[in-house]
Formats: sequence, C-alpha cells, structure tokens
Amino acid sequence: MPQVAAQEFELLPLRVHRFLAGVPLHDVWSVDLPRWRSGVTLDDFLRTAGNWLCTPPPIVRKLLNIRFFVGRFFEWDREPAASEWKSFATRMTDMDRSRSLTAAGTRDGLFRVVYRFENEQLLELINRTVHAAALSTLVETPAVYRFYFGVYVRNVSRFTPFYMAVIDPFRKLIIYPSLLRGVRARWDQAFGEEEPSPSCPE
Repeated sequence: MPQVAAQEFELLPLRVHRFLAGVPLHDVWSVDLPRWRSGVTLDDFLRTAGNWLCTPPPIVRKLLNIRFFVGRFFEWDREPAASEWKSFATRMTDMDRSRSLTAAGTRDGLFRVVYRFENEQLLELINRTVHAAALSTLVETPAVYRFYFGVYVRNVSRFTPFYMAVIDPFRKLIIYPSLLRGVRARWDQAFGEEEPSPSCPE
C-alpha cells in the first residue's frame, strides 16, 4: 500500500487539482485492486461496499479512540461556529453542484461531503487542529484498478504543523496502510466473483 509521489497524483485528470488550488497536498496513497470486471466507478464501489472511512479496521478504531479521548480533554474536536470558518464547498461552481451525486455538507461519519462525482469524492473535516480534505478516486487501467487517497491540510493555527508532525508516524505506519488493506478487502467482497460465462444455446 505505497505512498505515491505527488507528481503521479497531479497528472490524473481530477477536478480537485484546481478546486483546492492553494491548499497544500499533505500526502497521497494508493492500492491496486484486481480488475475483476470493467466499468466500475468509485460511486459503484462506495454504494456496493460502503464508505471505508466510516468503518475503519479495529486497530485504526483503537488509535482513533485514543485520539478522541485526548481531543475531548483538550477540546480539539469542537467544530468552529459557521461564522469562524469557510467550507471548501463554497468553492463549488454551478457545474460542480450539478455533477455532485450528494449534496455538499452532508454528514459522512466524521466528515462532511464537499462533492461526490461518479469517480471522484472530496470530504472535509474542520476542528481546532486542522482543516483537512480527503480525496478518493478510482482509476481503471488495462491490468488493474488503482484507488488513490489524497490528504490536503490547511493550517487553522500555529499548532497545526506540530499536530501533523506528531500524528504522521501513526498515519504512515499504521492508519493508512490498514485502511487501504480494508479497501482491498471490501473490493474483493464486492467484485471478487467472476461473472459467469453465458451458456451456449442447445
């Protein structure tokens, strides 16, 4: 489940590159998925297998529970009042809104949907530590599908860089590899059976 060079990700024809212009790309991850059949979109995958970010593996849940415990103590996870922050959804154009399959602002676990296109989804999270965005996309190649997961982070205070530096080892060594293994498992469950060949007429 490798971390991907930003250059590879930025070559993909995605709306997010212009949409989040000026917001730093923190890192990108990918996992290759078997090409059991052609024509599968990210929306197909999410509707069939569920949103993988909302149901993390057990080890990730344990780490998140620790993080939330600390966050409650320091009041890190309180979302600012609407007057104190600007959602990335304010950048949406009329075309973006017409393409999105889910309304901006819809709750999705800890996140809010910014947009969900057929093959590209952007979620956001805002609290007292970060304003982050998570981009998911699915790219079909002749041999495999490649699932990309990109993380953007905008500072909300001088504490943000320190906070990200502290959690980065856990993200890189445990959380994201575990989440992407979960993506692979859900993919295999959803699309792992070959479609039966049509029977010949008698």
